[in-house]
Amino acid sequence: MSGPRRDGVDGHVPGTGPWLVFMRWEDLLFLHWRVPIEALRPLIPDAFDIETFDGSAWLGVVPFRMAHVHPRFLPPVGIVSDFAEINVRTYVRFGGRPGVWFLSLDADDRLACALGRNAFRLPYRRAVMSAEEGSDGWIDYRSDRVGRVAAGFRGRFRPRSDGPAPADELTDWLTVRDGLWTVDRQGRPLWAGIRHPAWPLQAAEAEISDISLVAADGVSVEGPPVHMAFSRALDVVGWRPVRLG
Repeated sequence: MSGPRRDGVDGHVPGTGPWLVFMRWEDLLFLHWRVPIEALRPLIPDAFDIETFDGSAWLGVVPFRMAHVHPRFLPPVGIVSDFAEINVRTYVRFGGRPGVWFLSLDADDRLACALGRNAFRLPYRRAVMSAEEGSDGWIDYRSDRVGRVAAGFRGRFRPRSDGPAPADELTDWLTVRDGLWTVDRQGRPLWAGIRHPAWPLQAAEAEISDISLVAADGVSVEGPPVHMAFSRALDVVGWRPVRLG
């Protein structure tokens, strides 16, 4: 078992130079399943080691809302700065540094998808999405990727209580990450750091009726998620991807 450190790897800061973008992640749900490493290996460049916890690789599906997104020194601008997003992710390591690896990121914003693909080298896809909270506290979330292949998510979720979720090693391992890995056009690893306060996580409950976006990304999951957690809001800054070393 290997995992991240809260203060970064070997004391390194999460990014190089000034941060590039501010964002607030709102009404975020972590859903995680165990998956065999062999199921993920064809989807991830060989340069990266797939991380494991308790003998398994892990696949995460994370629906949430982006809010107040804006570059450094510029203010948020209307609907361009606020939109729904959902990602499918796992966890990898390169050069001793653990990070998130995204299999896909679907967003309800054309500009966000274009910037994510071009500026951050991430597999953003355009989707038609909605995320609405009812009077009972349930957040109804829907996503349909634009394209011929069915790749959707439908479900509802909410925090189970007002208090924080109990701390445990698996929750830390799945959520305490100070950056992500991607690759440049030549397939060379790129690191994009992020920084934020400690996660304000709560226990969660969810009812999921469609998770076809996972199969569309080339993976399968069975049964209910092994791990769930909810966060109402978290302010985050991110750096542009760079080559390290």
